[in-house]
Amino acid sequence: MGKKIILHACCAICSGYPISYLQDMGYQVCVYFYNPNIYPSEEYQKRLEAQRTLCEHFGCELVEAEYNPDDYYDFVKGFENEPEKGLRCDKCFELRLRKTAEYAKSIGIDKFTTSIVISPHKNFVKLTSIGEKIAQETGIQYLAVDFKKKDGFLKTNKISKELNLYRQHYCGCKFALR
Repeated sequence: MGKKIILHACCAICSGYPISYLQDMGYQVCVYFYNPNIYPSEEYQKRLEAQRTLCEHFGCELVEAEYNPDDYYDFVKGFENEPEKGLRCDKCFELRLRKTAEYAKSIGIDKFTTSIVISPHKNFVKLTSIGEKIAQETGIQYLAVDFKKKDGFLKTNKISKELNLYRQHYCGCKFALR
């Protein structure tokens, strides 16, 4: 495996199949766990621990970015009352994908993608648009893969069940708990 890619992981459940898929494509996957949106901190720790287990299983590097919820709240300020799948979510995706691209650039990796797109609740076209905009601005290529295709969501759930990974019941932010 020569070529490297940074995979932004929103959670272990969503990133199992994407890691496997990218490794099968010949990529050396570095998982970047940057999710300041996750509330509360206990939930964040559960998701991070599951991600550690998954990365160990696949033998891939895990980079744990700083958990600072204020970064998220500052970035979505004014969008707190937006509905799920609205502009607040778009801002959240932008924050996390931008940080991922910046990290990739800082360590000399020229491609990034995200596991968020595997969720049937997330819009692939919208996320791709955000990723490609950030790619143009940073000079880092966004690899647009719809991991939902070819039963990707079923495959990622199977991996998570086999590894007995923690399964969350909401997207992550305190606004999603409403």
